[in-house]
Amino acid sequence: MNTDLIIIREYCIQNQIEPELIIQLENEGLIRISEVDNERYIHVSELKHLDQYVRWYYDLSINVEGIDVIQNLLDKMDEMQTEIHRLKERLRLID
Repeated sequence: MNTDLIIIREYCIQNQIEPELIIQLENEGLIRISEVDNERYIHVSELKHLDQYVRWYYDLSINVEGIDVIQNLLDKMDEMQTEIHRLKERLRLID
């Protein structure tokens, strides 16, 4: 058994969430699901994001489309911070 995969059904039972949420997140392209022998799995590397999305959905009542917008904004912020850091380094070299 691949230890990098978690059975979605078990994740949903353990975290008391509806499996449909995970399917919606996959449909929006927010997470990746793998299927092996008719069982659906999520990669361990996706857990951090999945846990965050589940909190946003259930605790903050943010729908999947809103989660997608928030994640896109966070990704853009990361890109901008990387660019700012790169530009600061260039300026430091010029001085």
